[in-house]
Amino acid sequence: MDGTTVCLFAKRLETGSFCWPNVQDGIIRLTVAQLSALLEGLDWKRVHAARETPSPIQPS
Repeated sequence: MDGTTVCLFAKRLETGSFCWPNVQDGIIRLTVAQLSALLEGLDWKRVHAARETPSPIQPS
């Protein structure tokens, strides 16, 4: 991205409010999963990157 993109979202929450992340240097940084959670009214801070699960070792 070139940093000039602006997005406007509108959503009505039945109760409560959005929990917005901190703005640093005029920018809010979220992963795609965190943005999706935020737009659904969920706590985006509880969204973490997927952890790689090692494959089980087959007995020889």
